[in-house]
Amino acid sequence: MIDSVILQAQGGGSGLQSLLLFGGIAIVFYFFMIRPQQKKQKDQKKFISEIKKGDSVVTIGGVHGKVYALDDDTVTIEVDKSTKIKFERSAISLEASKREADKS
Repeated sequence: MIDSVILQAQGGGSGLQSLLLFGGIAIVFYFFMIRPQQKKQKDQKKFISEIKKGDSVVTIGGVHGKVYALDDDTVTIEVDKSTKIKFERSAISLEASKREADKS
């Protein structure tokens, strides 16, 4: 009788330890996976909203050029003297544009 009471008491602590372990894993997952991704998305939105005429940009498809004109949702990029291509603003890559700016 006493042995079964002791075993039941020990089993209850195991459940609390498991709960704390899963809680710790969730916290680590948030700080190493979710939060950095949210920050990256925020930086991308800020970059896209701050694009201005004359900026050198790179699209996610790898097209390099200078911003020729801006509309609400689109950007016209001049890739050569008389060649202009229209893209969605979301197609401009923050990462590639930063690398391009660092080369210059």
